[in-house]
Amino acid sequence: MEVFYYLVFGGLGAVVAALELSKSNKDRINTSSTFNSFKNNYLLVYSLMMAGDWLQGPYVYYLYSQYGFGKGEIGQLFIAGFGSSMLFGTIVGSLADKQGRKRACVTYCITYILSCITKHSPHYKVLMLGRVLGGIATSLLFSAFESWLVAEHNKRGFEQQWLSVTFSKAIFLGNGLVAIVSGLFGNLLVDSLALGPVAPFDAASCFLAIGMAIILSSWSENYGDSSENKDLLTQFRSAAVAIASDEKIALLGAIQSLFEGSMYTFVFLWTPALSPNEEDIPHGFIFATFMLASMLGSSLASRLMAHTSPRVESYMQIVFAVSATSLLLPILTTFLVAPSKVKGGSMSFSGCIQVLGFCAFEACVGIFWPSIMKMRSQYIPEEARSTIMNFFRIPLNIFVCIVLYNVNAFPITVMFGMCSIFLFVACILQRRLMVIADKPKTEDWVQLKERDSESDPLNI
Repeated sequence: MEVFYYLVFGGLGAVVAALELSKSNKDRINTSSTFNSFKNNYLLVYSLMMAGDWLQGPYVYYLYSQYGFGKGEIGQLFIAGFGSSMLFGTIVGSLADKQGRKRACVTYCITYILSCITKHSPHYKVLMLGRVLGGIATSLLFSAFESWLVAEHNKRGFEQQWLSVTFSKAIFLGNGLVAIVSGLFGNLLVDSLALGPVAPFDAASCFLAIGMAIILSSWSENYGDSSENKDLLTQFRSAAVAIASDEKIALLGAIQSLFEGSMYTFVFLWTPALSPNEEDIPHGFIFATFMLASMLGSSLASRLMAHTSPRVESYMQIVFAVSATSLLLPILTTFLVAPSKVKGGSMSFSGCIQVLGFCAFEACVGIFWPSIMKMRSQYIPEEARSTIMNFFRIPLNIFVCIVLYNVNAFPITVMFGMCSIFLFVACILQRRLMVIADKPKTEDWVQLKERDSESDPLNI
């Protein structure tokens, strides 16, 4: 069975290498040296930020279990993290538009470093505080950095199409290569060097501190709507009006929530799906394989976005349909392949089929990230970019909390079926977005803001 793992990993690696090496001038976007310097600076920072995040992921559950906490208590800690991201993270992330995106990125570093420090304590309340801080940091990671990039890119007068270069490279590196290297480095710290399960969190703090130093020394500040007379509640209301008045923004938010909700649910489900009878599977190696598949997707996305046709709105329909089909495999194998009743051992034939399907899903994830980033840069108004992006994460976090709370209440096939349905719905919504993509906005953002100010002249 080990041969199967190596074949899949080696095959994906060969395809990724072939895609990257075979890119012609038609598959690349010609850019300026000034833009390349700006892009490389952002990619360095983003990779360090993602390294700080990826180093922690594989060891959070393990660390809690080492401190003697049971499955129920650990589940509560995870729910606290997503709940914090939904509540406090939305508020803190939205402040980036008014207080500054650079400042929000620095806040992410400080908050996540403090979260890492709490991992040294075995006390439940301290660990709970760490999860709350981690939830806030997650919201900032997925809104502040992208908001800063888009605003700074436009402020410096770079071509709009060049954004797709930065987006695809950021996902290729940050969500692919850095994830693989972080997994291997974490394994080196914990297993090879026997430094204990807290070591990856200390290493994450170091990477975050280095990234913060680069941000402070080389990034300029930019804002969304920095009006002094606009309080946070008014900012929320303005963002809600923007979403409600522009169908494209509303569709984009629904698509993002449906896909990311399915993706985070997959993170919880792939291990029990591949080892239903407690089979001995190489979790780290399979995780690295998934990340390689994600790199394959981001490499494909960079090629697709280098051309004017097909448009992002068009090919993403196919991506959602493929991802929905790939998550149906656990259900199909239940009916088509006789289940093994032997406890332990290596991965079953059914598990091997599912691995291939899961790799297809991860490739779709790799295409999704840079593509959704490009669509957000096109449709979300600059004045409230961080606020609206954090609004999009509210239904996502509610969904993940519900899934975590009820993860043992339904069979795993039901959970995968639900994710597949969500992805098919995302496909339908993406079709609608493509149809209306070229329609003008119902109201300009400035008109919305003026109307909102007139209706509420007593802003504090």
